[in-house]
Amino acid sequence: MTYSYLSHLYCPKCGTTYDAAQRQQLCECGSPLLVAYDLERLAQERTPEDIAGRRPDLWRYHELLPVQSERNIVSLGEGMTPLILVPVLGADMDIADLHMKDEGIIPTGSFKARGAAVGVSRAKELGVSELAMPTNGNAGAAWALYAARAGIRSTIVMPVDAPKITRNECAVSGADLYLVDGLISDAGRIVGRAVQEFGLYDASTLKEPYRIEGKKTMGLEIAEQLGWELPDVILYPTGGGVGLIGIHKALKELRELGWIDAERKLPRLVAVQAEGCAPIVEAWREGRTESEFFPNSETVAFGINVPKALGDFLVLEALYETNGCAVAISDETLLREQETAARLEGAFVCPEGAAVFAAARKLRAAGWIAAGEKVVALNTGAGIKYPDTVSVEVPVLRPDDSVTR
Repeated sequence: MTYSYLSHLYCPKCGTTYDAAQRQQLCECGSPLLVAYDLERLAQERTPEDIAGRRPDLWRYHELLPVQSERNIVSLGEGMTPLILVPVLGADMDIADLHMKDEGIIPTGSFKARGAAVGVSRAKELGVSELAMPTNGNAGAAWALYAARAGIRSTIVMPVDAPKITRNECAVSGADLYLVDGLISDAGRIVGRAVQEFGLYDASTLKEPYRIEGKKTMGLEIAEQLGWELPDVILYPTGGGVGLIGIHKALKELRELGWIDAERKLPRLVAVQAEGCAPIVEAWREGRTESEFFPNSETVAFGINVPKALGDFLVLEALYETNGCAVAISDETLLREQETAARLEGAFVCPEGAAVFAAARKLRAAGWIAAGEKVVALNTGAGIKYPDTVSVEVPVLRPDDSVTR
């Protein structure tokens, strides 16, 4: 039986197609490449019932993933994260049907494991022996660890003030780790020079076609976990935007397969950014199709500190096609929401996830999210990976002291 229905690669800007059996990076026009599948044949040969009894990880959707042989899969058990109703937090923001898709429990502690699992597996299948990438932290950690599992050497460059935990993950994996006194855009330029000089496989965001395929499994899981129904709104923290692009791609593929109602509108997608780095928000407000470089970007939500995303046009396209929107949240607001989520629901979410909950609160207050709508908020990582976002003073007791109330 066919394991993957991979067909070819194509450019969403100029339409040029590429052979998926060969290593490909960007289109000649400079655009990221996307993966196409033989959805017509897949629709004839598979149904959602075929998936129901499979193992609970993202590889249950292997027909819609690019790895063509099961023996090339590099896995740490990623995927099928819980979709949890958060009723107390929902009531606090007047969203009765609020769900959290919790990526904090996935291997390496963030959703980046999805892109790494599929990206590294496909790189292995294509014979890659060395890869390189810039990172704000979590992506580099995930790719370094999955590359180690695959026997692939990795070179990782991250900003010097990236979370120390992610730096340690890269280092302990045996990666060639470098820090740059600058932003991820600066790290990207350094990686670009290394790729040219040493012939490395460029695993930078959207400079290879397969990371997005791992990220799209969040959309596939949400649909399956809701009985192949769809929520009204999905909110996503947006830096490079790969996850939002992937979710949009997944839902369109499901609709073409007939696995979800073709007459049902797709969920309104919301790109959530920090006020200190909001290029997508600014572009969306002005109705533009691409963003501009956001100068002097800074936010405690380090994973979304991306001043210019290569796939910005795809993020904006997803927002326009679904009648979605883009929202910017201040650091003060998201840190307050992080504490609220932990206090009301016992969920220690990452700052990027906290920004998403804050955006949901803001959109409900404005009436953009209506009463009774089903809302899914993506928490993309574990709060424990960002210990510096929480500052508390704890009383110290002597052995004969008692607690007070």
